[in-house]
Amino acid sequence: MPTRNLILILGDQLSPGLASIVTADPKRDRILMAEIREEATYVKHHKKKIAFLFAAMRHFAGNLVEAGWQVDYVQLDEKENTHSFSGEVERAIRRHKPQGLVVTEPGEWRLRTAMESWSKDLGLPVDILDDDRFLCAREAFADWAEGRKQLRMEYFYREMRRKTGLLMDGDAPEGGKWNFDAENRKPAKADLFMPRPARFDPDDITAEVLDLVGNHFADHFGDLAPFWFAVTAEQAAAALDHFVEKALPFFGDYQDAMLKDERFLYHSVLSIYINAGLLDPLAVCRRIETEYRKGRVPLNAAEGFIRQIIGWREYVRGIYWLKMPDYVEANFFDAQRPLPDFYWTAETEMACLKAAVTQTREEAYAHHIQRLMVTGNFAMLAGVDPRQVHEWYLMVYADAYEWVELPNTLGMSQFADGGLLGSKPYAASGNYINKMSDYCADCRYDVKQKTGDDACPFNPLYWDFLIRNEDRLRGNPRLAQVYRTWQRMSDDKKTDYLKSAERILSNLS
Repeated sequence: MPTRNLILILGDQLSPGLASIVTADPKRDRILMAEIREEATYVKHHKKKIAFLFAAMRHFAGNLVEAGWQVDYVQLDEKENTHSFSGEVERAIRRHKPQGLVVTEPGEWRLRTAMESWSKDLGLPVDILDDDRFLCAREAFADWAEGRKQLRMEYFYREMRRKTGLLMDGDAPEGGKWNFDAENRKPAKADLFMPRPARFDPDDITAEVLDLVGNHFADHFGDLAPFWFAVTAEQAAAALDHFVEKALPFFGDYQDAMLKDERFLYHSVLSIYINAGLLDPLAVCRRIETEYRKGRVPLNAAEGFIRQIIGWREYVRGIYWLKMPDYVEANFFDAQRPLPDFYWTAETEMACLKAAVTQTREEAYAHHIQRLMVTGNFAMLAGVDPRQVHEWYLMVYADAYEWVELPNTLGMSQFADGGLLGSKPYAASGNYINKMSDYCADCRYDVKQKTGDDACPFNPLYWDFLIRNEDRLRGNPRLAQVYRTWQRMSDDKKTDYLKSAERILSNLS
């Protein structure tokens, strides 16, 4: 039977409920999947990330074949692979001569732009379907944003709670409050029981992918082994079960904590699977709500987790599509410093940064506070070019895709958008890290020392950042008290801070 439509499925669209699959016919349509070098190298993604996606893609393709689909799967090392989506779509069209091409909207602007030219270039209809795995369509977010002076996530999140009905008591939020974040800032102690995320041994398919990645991407950042990620929907569901049973009850309390010997604490490590399509975000949230309703987890844990998905995840996706393509160039502070080498090597005497980068290299994972208040905070205080910071985050984390990573980095972490996402920069001295972690206890630097060669670098850099950017930030009402504190300091103390910062920054160069 002639092929009616060619269905292109991308590596982060591994969902049987994908719009382009549920609207297709296995008897008349053919699915195309391809391992593309261009996608692995437009930034040099972490080796574990590439291996995860290729292994998950191969397993997903196998499941489609078992379900009766015709699947044209192009592996990375196939001789005729053009290593671009445009090239592989063109080759598949020559092979199968479909009447049309169907794809679910990609998550990245560059791919969407390329796809919009395919109909003209390839000479057949191209239908780009909305990705309804997200709860808020791009147009709906734009409608919500229109006319608002501030696009604050908290107000968007309330709309999403009402829309989904999650943790609602009629028209009111469960527990009488929308947000229980104030209860979720407890520092952790190493004597707490710490579960580990569910781990899965590589099967033959994954082992073959690991060899492939090791051979083709040896110069990419990160360790390939040990590899323990889930690569199927069944494994991802088991990872969800494990998190719910072992870690969710304490997730809320300790979600901002950091311990040098506990890389995961009570975090779910499910964003890797949700963002690739192996888990459905709304189904995950409903599972979390059920655990609360049955009295197995406290409200602050359930609300904190659900807020990250239907609130923040949906919100940053909306911001991405609303503000691209110019958003990637945002640089409110005009920061120009190159990214320090230790972001790749972990060769630094700062214990917190060494731990975060080492973990990132080995696991392709760090939790949100490590990203925001350690690696991100230092980069902003040091005046690193936000585009370089963005590309680093996109490369090194297995859950990073531009639609979610770019607003998180440029907006929340680096304040490069001037306050579109956040009401003030997430700038902090060493005291915050000391409060929320045990990194400082074994650090070569003294977190209690404010200036001098032995002072925690975060301390002088914090004040240097604020004074360096005073013209841009003084009018921010949330920083008024901070600037009053600076004004009350003696001239000698001010000079010590700025000279200490100057020495640190000159060494970075």
